[in-house]
Amino acid sequence: MFLVLVGPSGCGKSTTLRMIAGLETVTDGEIRLGDRQINDSSPADRDIAMVFQSYALYPHMTVRENMRFGLEESTDMPDDDITTTVEQTAGMMGIEELLDRKPSDLSGGQRQRVALGRAIVRDPAAFLMDEPLSNLDAKLRATMRTELQRLQETLDTTTVYVTHDQTEAMTMGDRIAILDDGKLQQVGTPLECFHQPANRFVAGFIGEPSMNFFDVERRENRLVADRFSYPLSEATVAQLGDATELTLGVRPSDVALVDTTGADAFETTVDVVEPMGNENNVYLAFDAASDDPDTFVATVGGMDRVETGQTVAARFPESALHLFDRASGEALRNRELADADEIDPRV
Repeated sequence: MFLVLVGPSGCGKSTTLRMIAGLETVTDGEIRLGDRQINDSSPADRDIAMVFQSYALYPHMTVRENMRFGLEESTDMPDDDITTTVEQTAGMMGIEELLDRKPSDLSGGQRQRVALGRAIVRDPAAFLMDEPLSNLDAKLRATMRTELQRLQETLDTTTVYVTHDQTEAMTMGDRIAILDDGKLQQVGTPLECFHQPANRFVAGFIGEPSMNFFDVERRENRLVADRFSYPLSEATVAQLGDATELTLGVRPSDVALVDTTGADAFETTVDVVEPMGNENNVYLAFDAASDDPDTFVATVGGMDRVETGQTVAARFPESALHLFDRASGEALRNRELADADEIDPRV
C-alpha cells in the first residue's frame, strides 16, 4: 500500500513519520507494523527505511559506499552478497553507471535515486519518505512521481509518504490521510477525498483550483446567498436535516458558463482569465463593480473564448453540489461517486 500523509505546513505530517520511525516519543496510542507493536522498539529494531528531503548522503563516500553502508553496519550479510544486492538495486534505479561517483558529482535527480537505492537495499518492512521530491524541479518531480509509483508496485512494500503537495497526494497514493493542526481529517482513496470530502477543510485543500465556497441560508427548499437564490430538490433537502446555516461548495470544473440565466445559472462578470493551455481558469464575480470584487473560479476548455469584462451566466448543477454545516464544517451532502463521471454541467 502507498499511503500519503498530506496537509499544510505545521500540521504534523513529519512528526507522524518520525514517530513511526522511532525518532519521536509516542504519548498515546499504538504503532503497529504488521502484527507487531513497535512503540517501544528502538529505531534500529523497527525494520523501517527512511528517505529524507535532503537526501542525507555521505559526501566523502561514493554511491556504492553510500548504498553499502547501512547493510555493513546493521546486518551480518557477507561482502559478496552486499555487492550483489547493491549492484542489482543500482540497476533497478538506473544508477549502475554512477556507483563510483561521489554525491557532489551528481544531479539532484541522481542523488534522490541514490537515497532511494540506499533504502531499498535493506529490504525493509516499510518505507518512510519525507517530502523526497521537494528539492527537484517541476519536470523532474513529475518523472520521479511515476518512477516511485512503479517502484512501489514492483517491491510491494508498504510506503508512507509525506508531502504538502496535494497533486502528489492525488496522483501517487492508494490512500491519502489528510491532517490539519495535528488532527486527522479524513483517510480514503484520492477519489473519495476529492468527491466526498468529510468536511470543508478537506474540500478546500484537495483539488486545484480549490473548491468555491458560498455562505448560504436554507429557507425551506431554497439556499439564499447575498447574490443568488438556489432551489433544492426534495432529495437534497432531506440530506440536510435541521441545518439552516450552510456553506455551499462547488468545484471549478463543475461550474459551467452558459448562454442564459436560470434557476441554477446566475449572471456574473469575468474578472480575470488564466490560460493554462488545455484549459482556462476563469475568475468570475457577482459584484464586478466593487473595488475589491469577491471572485470564484470556473475551469473551462482551453479553446473556449472568454474575455475580461464579459457578462456570462455561471451554472451550478445540483448533482455536483457539496453542502457543509457552516459552524462545524462537517459535510452534510456530497455527490455520489457513481455519479461523478456522469455530470455534464452544460446539460
